[in-house]
Amino acid sequence: MVRRRVVEEPISRLAAWSLRLALFALAATFVAIIIVRSGALDVVPALSTLGGALLLGVVAILLAFGAGMVIWRQGCGGVQQALLAVLIGGALIAYPAYLGVKAYKLPSIYDITTDPIDPPQFDAIARLRPRDANPITYEGLYAAELQHTAYSDIEPEDTSATPQEAYEAALKVITRNRWRIVDQRPPQQPAATRVAEARQPHDEAASDGIIEAVARSIILGFREDVVVRVRATSDGTRIDVRSASRYGRNDLGSNAARVRDLLAAIDDILSAPHPEKELPNKVPPGQAPRGRSAKR
Repeated sequence: MVRRRVVEEPISRLAAWSLRLALFALAATFVAIIIVRSGALDVVPALSTLGGALLLGVVAILLAFGAGMVIWRQGCGGVQQALLAVLIGGALIAYPAYLGVKAYKLPSIYDITTDPIDPPQFDAIARLRPRDANPITYEGLYAAELQHTAYSDIEPEDTSATPQEAYEAALKVITRNRWRIVDQRPPQQPAATRVAEARQPHDEAASDGIIEAVARSIILGFREDVVVRVRATSDGTRIDVRSASRYGRNDLGSNAARVRDLLAAIDDILSAPHPEKELPNKVPPGQAPRGRSAKR
């Protein structure tokens, strides 16, 4: 019996290296994401690590295409390795590429507010922000014009609910979103109402309800600061929200989406029907209450 020798085609070295590099880029990306979310390094070095990992994914794709040309000309093996490298590298850079296109279309702003004229102020959060973070001061008319052009639907929420009800609804939504609350000050009655005899001037700022919280992005866990202001009006309550990114000149629309979702959730709570509590010893119509004589 004659044994046939099966000669295996040599695998392209470019194909093998492209797969190795793609797998290394995948592992490095996961490590970089963990570093960014944990805050073990400063944001800039952590993002540099992530950028290097994604760059390796691009190199892996280029090597895979080079391996394809070699395989086509020389007829060697390595097609599966090259294809797998392209899939892994493409999966790594697909979302960053989408964010790049999104950043090109959106304005370069990182601070969104429903009240550009008198934006809610960061007080407690201002003392927690790192020195290399974005300025805490609102950029004024320039940012307001860019915001209105890109997000014309971002407006304050006017409701007929009381300031306390609006404040509790906002606090409930923030707690449900698991944002870290830094400071919370419920709305107070004006000083002139609490102490009439003191005849002190009314302080509008003292009556505002304030909630300062820190939200985090889903994937990288970037910290973004949020402040909610609840202010009494003649018709009810006005709710203003401000959301600002700590790093980067373009928030990719995340702050506008956060403000929009927060106000919508607060409105859902305030507009939900509240069943009235049933009064004890409810008396049927036309029947006198027990222990009392009916009026004749």
